[in-house]
Amino acid sequence: MSDRPVHAVVDTNVLVSALWNKNGSPARVVEMILRGELSPCVSFEIMREYREVLFREKFGFMKKDVNDLLACIEAKSRIVTAVSSVVPFIDESDRKFYDIAKICNVVLITGNVKHYPDEPFIETVNGFLAKNG
Repeated sequence: MSDRPVHAVVDTNVLVSALWNKNGSPARVVEMILRGELSPCVSFEIMREYREVLFREKFGFMKKDVNDLLACIEAKSRIVTAVSSVVPFIDESDRKFYDIAKICNVVLITGNVKHYPDEPFIETVNGFLAKNG
């Protein structure tokens, strides 16, 4: 791995999966963030969604774990202002991740590629790790 971090957009489902299973592939993506090997590209809307979803009672994540993860992401991220695309989405809440990945010209890492248009910059966690992990 080079001394420079890889930049990517990380879908919320990757963070949820990483907190559920500390030994799975999504946790490896989070470890890359913690080690400074991956620098997320985020918008204020993405950070808002991370907070809202990760603090949901139904997940039961420890507040300290979520706060520590979000603080690390904020510290290591490239904050970008989104420009909304006109690409059709089934779930409009996914657009913000797609738009930031397009603006930054980086990979979008997701646990569910079916939510996104068929584009080469949209990768599964394992696909991303095979190239970068």
